[in-house]
Amino acid sequence: MVKSSVKAVIWDFGGVFSSSPFEAFNVYEAENQLPEDIIRTINSRNPDTNAWARLERSELTADEFDIAFAAEAKELGYNIPGKDILGLLSGHLRPKVFDALKACKTHFKVGCITNNAPIGKSPSMTSDPEKIKAVAKIFETFDHVIESSKIGLRKPDPKIYQLMCEALNVEPSACVYLDDLGINLKPARALGMDTIKVLNEAQLLDDLSEATGLEF
Repeated sequence: MVKSSVKAVIWDFGGVFSSSPFEAFNVYEAENQLPEDIIRTINSRNPDTNAWARLERSELTADEFDIAFAAEAKELGYNIPGKDILGLLSGHLRPKVFDALKACKTHFKVGCITNNAPIGKSPSMTSDPEKIKAVAKIFETFDHVIESSKIGLRKPDPKIYQLMCEALNVEPSACVYLDDLGINLKPARALGMDTIKVLNEAQLLDDLSEATGLEF
């Protein structure tokens, strides 16, 4: 039975509607004889001011990120061009999750909060024409989308979740929020949202079904 207490389902994009870029990072690291998770380590240092954070707030161009990320990697003793990282971001789409979004939309308001970068022609940071079309269909389904690169604000800043609730005209306590990063779930949970940490597609669908009462 659909839960009447839920008024909105709010989604992250990367790692939710697409496979996590962390998988691509690990493949790149293995292929280039780099320590596992070194890219995530670099991106987690100085999380509010590093190259990754500044890119997602549109404070750096792709070319500037290339240089800034390489400098951060060099500080740790590694040669990793930022442009290589940008090529790993888009992931593979998950059609079943899109189906779940459409099912949710028939009962609830739906929104998307995505940390992304001003590169490519798509919010998912891909330049592939067919993928851009598929991503566009997903984004057209949402009632409201917030992109970090467009508003100069990124998760986990609590303000970005509050902006979504205002746009959807719902209270945080009436929202379910999905993200693949625990650091982004923490402020949503603190605001009163029911949160789901996405580990894989099957787990996402099971947990979303439990949270909403819908069958997927």
